[in-house]
Formats: sequence, structure tokens, C-alpha cells
Amino acid sequence: MYDIVIIGSGFGGLSCGLMLSKEGYKVCILEKNRQIGGSLQIFSKDKTIFDTGIHYIGGLAEGQNLYKVFKYFNILDDLKLKQLDVDGFDRIRLKDDPVFYPHAQGHDNFVRVLSHYFPSEKQNIRSYMDYIIKVCDSFPLYRLQEGEIDLFSSGYLNQNALEVIKSFTNNVKLQQVLAGSNAIYAGVPEKTPFYLHALSVNSYIESSWKCVDGSGQISKLMTDQIKKNGGDIFNYSEAVKFNFDEKKILSVELENGEIIEGKNFISNIDLKKTMAMIEEGKIRSIYRNRINSMENTISAFLLNIVFKPDTVKMVNHNLYYYKIDDLWDATKYDKSKWPESIAMFCPAVTGNNDYAKNMTLMAYMRYDEMELWKDTFRTTPRNKESRGESYEEFKEEKSRKLIDLYTDIDPDVRSKIKSYSASTPLTYRDYIGSTDGNLYGILKDCNDPLKTFITAKTKIPNLYLTGQNMNFHGVLGVAVNAIKTCSEFLGSSYLLSKINHG
Repeated sequence: MYDIVIIGSGFGGLSCGLMLSKEGYKVCILEKNRQIGGSLQIFSKDKTIFDTGIHYIGGLAEGQNLYKVFKYFNILDDLKLKQLDVDGFDRIRLKDDPVFYPHAQGHDNFVRVLSHYFPSEKQNIRSYMDYIIKVCDSFPLYRLQEGEIDLFSSGYLNQNALEVIKSFTNNVKLQQVLAGSNAIYAGVPEKTPFYLHALSVNSYIESSWKCVDGSGQISKLMTDQIKKNGGDIFNYSEAVKFNFDEKKILSVELENGEIIEGKNFISNIDLKKTMAMIEEGKIRSIYRNRINSMENTISAFLLNIVFKPDTVKMVNHNLYYYKIDDLWDATKYDKSKWPESIAMFCPAVTGNNDYAKNMTLMAYMRYDEMELWKDTFRTTPRNKESRGESYEEFKEEKSRKLIDLYTDIDPDVRSKIKSYSASTPLTYRDYIGSTDGNLYGILKDCNDPLKTFITAKTKIPNLYLTGQNMNFHGVLGVAVNAIKTCSEFLGSSYLLSKINHG
């Protein structure tokens, strides 16, 4: 009998498990895959480590939000980190423009550096940055502070990201540059709220970091702390059904028939999968239908490249390149013209950093392109079902097209490649556990914010939610969501005091 049973070992599940076990709760975490960590997972190809989903992290400088959280987790001192270029951690390149426009770290520095490229727009960039800070301040928990602001009366939830950015400048190129990293939240022009843009980019502007040798070290350190606190973590343990006694959940049943009993349950998995674990009549149909009708963010195709030794100079920044007139149209790509945008991440590794060992290229990809193979699954080494030759041909074709696009950045890149492998929306679906391989959970909609605003408490008295499907995503966002969930047990005043002051 556990005090808390957590389903899913992604960063949200690990965060809840660590906080609650640290504060004396008997905790169990269930993971369906072999590897713990969700998007923190790493994998190796050609003796080279790649990140699955966490390519860089924000807010980790001393005294900043995630710094305090990781300090409270007791993992900060053991993390191997490298700060990205202060004057350009992200670089944005637009269609028919050879300039790489930098996003710099530090609010004032962001304004200073970008104003060099848009000197007549300096005050507008300053106003944009001031508004981002104002919006972030309106979410107390994001600042690890107590307090509730009526976000609905403030209007922030209804503000459209594209329109707000446009309101600060008439310079179309600057509008595109300011929105240039919107792949970190998969922005959709008519729906994405500005608060999502603000919270996402602000954490990186405060400070940007990469995990040296991969983000898997975060899940490893968190797992060690949870076990040190007396918690249990089980892999190859897929939860499939909740068992009830009247209104409360008594236990969760695993795929192999094993029963795990608990007093309380936290779901860190896809919300639609959570609903599928609840039998009819145990939760209101209107709530179930609302969850199941929610639109998810888009998925992606990733190309993981290993370079020949000493052929590609190491870069300490990320790159977002758009070969379309309006980058907000990137999620609505024409299949015949794919890829029309690309994100490049160059991992930080131990050793010689003059040359890059590897690189990941990411392009949006809709789940409907997986129609031919959607009924095939690869989840663990125990299940290596082949998707057939057509799937391998599909991946090869898309890989070559991504490389073709990247030749706009490096014309000689083909001659430098030693090997490559690809991941598709099916890879995200099977290894991360989202129903359609989506990148960031539910698509937030400024036109109907109540529909996509998810609370930690559910109508089932001892079932709680956490993870990126709540209100924020990214490492910092999911940490904030986990704090919200754990506050239901520990109280927000107590928990925030411990995080802020030790």
C-alpha cells in the first residue's frame, strides 16, 4: 500500500515523486518502458549520445526558478551543464535572408543585441521585453511565489501571441524574429496564447543551458534521490486500469495483471490514456468528453546525425531556419514542400569541444502521415515489431529532404556525415506515450482558454494530474505543474518555502 502511486516517469512524474518522497510520503512510480524519464530519455547511435526531447533548459542560473527547484531536488551539484552563448543562444534565419538573428540571454542584453540588427526598433523591442516580464509576473507559481491572480479578468489567457507581437512593431521581419523560436511551443497563429509564448521564451532568455552528455543524467539523479527517500520505481510496468471502491480508486492494474494499491494516484501520462483507464460512470461524461475532444500539438520528425571526426565546427547555440514567408504557417506545411522549417540542436559533450560529434535536426510532422503504420508498435526491446520496408523508405526519403534543406546552412554537410537515424511521430507515441506523438501535449487555445486549462484535482477524490498536459510545458513549466500538484498534499506555502529557502 503506497501513499502515492504515480503513473508515468516523465519529468512531471519524477518531480512529484521526488517532492512527495522527500516530504515523507511512501511513493511508487510506474513506467511502461525500459528507460525512465519520458522526454529526458537518451539513446546511443554509432557510439554517440542523443537526447530524445530535452535539447536545452532555461532558468538554471544561480537564484533563478529552475535552479531553486533542482537545488531542492538535491541534484544541482551533480549535473553537468554548459551555458549556451550569452549573446545568441538561439539564432533565427528567415527565408531569403542570410542573417542569423540572435536571441540573447538576459532581458536587457536581449534588447541590446537584437537592437543592433534593428536600431530604429530598440524602444519597441524594449516594450516587448517589458511586457513579457509583466505577463510572467502575473503567474505567481512560475515565479515560485504564492498567490492567485484572476487571469481571466486580466485578459492574459485570451491574448493571441501573433497579434500581441504585431502590436509592438510594424516591422514584419522583426515580428518574425521575435517569434522565431516558436517551435519550443508549436505555435499556431489563430490559437496560441501570448502567455504561452512569454513563459516559454522568458525562461531561456533568463539563462540557457545544455546537459553535457545528455539530459538522461537528470532522470538518473532524480531516480537516485527518490530511492534514497524510500520510493519505488518500476519499469516495464504499464498501468492499464484503475480499480474503484465506490467513488475512490483503490488500485491500479498493470498490463501483466499485477495490482498496485494506493491511497492517492497521480497521472503523468497522456490525458486521453488516463480517461481510458477510468471505467464508465466513475467520472462525469462531460469531463471525459471534454478531455477526449481536445486538440493536441503537432508532432515532429527528427534526424539524428553523427559526423565524421573533426569535420564540423562545434556551435554553442540552437538554430531555427524558415524557408516560408510566414513562420507561423510552419505547422500547416504542404506535404509536397516538406520540410519548410527546421530546428537544429548541437549537443554538448565531454572532451574536445572544437568539433561537433553529432547534431539533431527537427521538422514538424503531422500524425496523419503515419496512417500506413499507426497500428504497429515499438515500445521496448522486448517488442521489436517491424513496420516494414515502406516505413524505412519513408524515413529515408524524409531524412534526405531534411539534409537537403540544411545545405542552405552548410552546403558541404553531406560529405561530413558518417551516419544518421530518424525518429517519427510514431517514435514519440511509443516511447514518450502520447496518443499521437504530440510534442507538447494539449494545444492551448486563446479563443477558449477554459477548455484547455487543466487543474491538478479531478472529480475523482484521490486522482490528480500533472505533466505538460496541464498548463505549461518544458522542463521549468512541468516543474511548476508538479509543484501545483504536490501542493494539494503539502500545501503551497510549505512547499514553496522549502523550495525557495531550503
